[in-house]
Amino acid sequence: MSEMVEGTAAGVPFVAMPPADPGKPAALVAGWHLMDVPASEQAMAEAVPMAGLQAWRVYFGLPLSGARLPEGGHQEVFRRASEDAVLNVFEPVTEQAAGEFPAALAELRDRLPGATGPLGVFGGSAGAIVALEVLARGDAGIAAAAVVSPVVQLAPMIAANERRFGVPYAWTERSRAVAARYDYVNRAAELTAPLLLVAGADDDIAVREPAEALHAKLGAELVTVDGMAHEFPPGTPAAARVDTAFTGWFARRLRG
Repeated sequence: MSEMVEGTAAGVPFVAMPPADPGKPAALVAGWHLMDVPASEQAMAEAVPMAGLQAWRVYFGLPLSGARLPEGGHQEVFRRASEDAVLNVFEPVTEQAAGEFPAALAELRDRLPGATGPLGVFGGSAGAIVALEVLARGDAGIAAAAVVSPVVQLAPMIAANERRFGVPYAWTERSRAVAARYDYVNRAAELTAPLLLVAGADDDIAVREPAEALHAKLGAELVTVDGMAHEFPPGTPAAARVDTAFTGWFARRLRG
């Protein structure tokens, strides 16, 4: 198999790229896209293909995106976010994506030829929360993880969106509890696999400062991409830098 595989695994939409040598055993690297650009599994695969890895690269579609957009499409997602971004978007997307991962992974291990090697996970922005949550839960045997434009603390990201859209967020006891749960600086001890953080030098301070704090607390590797903000559209120099960082990281960490 030398071409992209596209379909669903345990109901989760995905695209997968085959390893450099399809005839040999391969690692499996699975991850989730951004809600900003690249905002789909196909776009994430194009932006960060990690070609040359002896690994299947699997790109999952997030809930509330792509084929799983609700009735009303992007406008409905924006409406839900404007009502309560934490409880209507971040929490359900993260909990569903993290919860459905084990079954999807088990099915892909059976379906993708040779995908018997070590497991890596990755994600960008909202997809990075999913990757970190999957890593923190510790039930998937993850050998390495990499996140880009990473939301490692949710509360500062909500503040950034307040500035971005000019709309204040009304915190409640429940939403504060969700934000505390998605604070991986405080939960650093639960992130037990080697972790790569990739941040844009021009990204919001709500992303850069928490990434630096997690880097300092965990000893994680941190790569800063000059000229990159939060997004990295396919085919841009920023996407190429992210791809180089991810490819090198997983090549080193998923041997054997």
